[in-house]
Amino acid sequence: MTTNCLAQVNVGRLVAAWDSPDVREFVAGLDAMNRLADNSPGFRWRLLADSGHPIAPAPYDDPRLFVNVSVWRSYEDLHAFVYRSRHGGFVRRRAQWFTPVRQPSTALWWVTEDDRPDADAAMLRLEYLRAHGPSPRAFSLRRRFDPAGEPVRPRRR
Repeated sequence: MTTNCLAQVNVGRLVAAWDSPDVREFVAGLDAMNRLADNSPGFRWRLLADSGHPIAPAPYDDPRLFVNVSVWRSYEDLHAFVYRSRHGGFVRRRAQWFTPVRQPSTALWWVTEDDRPDADAAMLRLEYLRAHGPSPRAFSLRRRFDPAGEPVRPRRR
């Protein structure tokens, strides 16, 4: 039986080059955040570049564009890591290290547990979301779809 997992891509443009003092704290924290993800419930896989940091794929040849691609067991697992773990502190400080990019900057879609989307495929999902809005093919954090393609209704608090 094939299990559905949630793939995600998020992008950001650094305020300075990777080796600049302006982003040193962010770059220095990447290994710790990756280890945290590796040990988080539901984490399945993350795209890593040969250079040691996520880089923009062609045709986005922008050395300051940060591209993060990962696969998780569920939205709840991804959400817990991003916002409820130590990673949340990085999210809250993103304006310190990143300039605004075209929105949305995150896309989600369902894959099988063995899928490993490359940066080009992930960026196509993000571009699709930007062009067509949320759908089962690519959706946002706020307008999600389940693995069967049905809209996820927000939970009442």
